[in-house]
Amino acid sequence: MIIETKRLYLRELIPEDKTNLMKVLSDPESMVYYPHPFSEKEVENWIYWNIENYKKYQHGLWAVIVKKGKVFIGDCGITMQNIGNETVPEIGFHIIKEYCNKGFATEAAMACKEYAFKTLNYPKIFSYTTIKNVPSQKVAEKIGMQNYKYFDKNGEKQIVQVAYLN
Repeated sequence: MIIETKRLYLRELIPEDKTNLMKVLSDPESMVYYPHPFSEKEVENWIYWNIENYKKYQHGLWAVIVKKGKVFIGDCGITMQNIGNETVPEIGFHIIKEYCNKGFATEAAMACKEYAFKTLNYPKIFSYTTIKNVPSQKVAEKIGMQNYKYFDKNGEKQIVQVAYLN
């Protein structure tokens, strides 16, 4: 286990998480703000990319598990992302739609923000999404992030939000 909150724990993703992770990453509705839903192979690659990130950076996207019933509900964590012309730590998450709007993304993202500051000693942490992805922007605001800048990726305008270590 990497992080524990009141209702959740976050742990490293493992190859056996593929079926559960596909419930969000391969779902067209959940992935509406991505270029396309992930294929089974892309979900496998996603897991292995995160396993490499754990080794390289001591962080990545982690499995989000509801303590009660030990239910896998998605991923959340910190990855290194190229935003504009700089590589920065970014909080990202993907929650299976039946578990959305229950505060899980906010709870997991807040825990990741604290982990970024207290454990990884990052002075600031970012989040970015397409301008159309208002639900993710609201999660960023709830964890204390503010608008930082805009940039283009995949032909779409992206909004970048940031939080600073206080």
